Amino acid sequence: MNITVAGVKKEVRDGITVAQLIIDEKVETPEYVTVTVNDEFLENTQFEETVLSEGDNIEFLYFMGGGQ
Repeated sequence: MNITVAGVKKEVRDGITVAQLIIDEKVETPEYVTVTVNDEFLENTQFEETVLSEGDNIEFLYFMGGGQ
């Protein structure tokens, strides 16, 4: 099936979960990543159970603190 990951169209196997996509995409520091699927934020606890569908748009986000 075809999905979009960080703006890049990719072909992945049917039934892939967000957790497996994080592994396959070699996401750095996965314990700190925030994931959106079709612009909806997922809780970390949902990664294992969220199965992706044809045409989904996935983004990996990192929130940084800082400033003065």
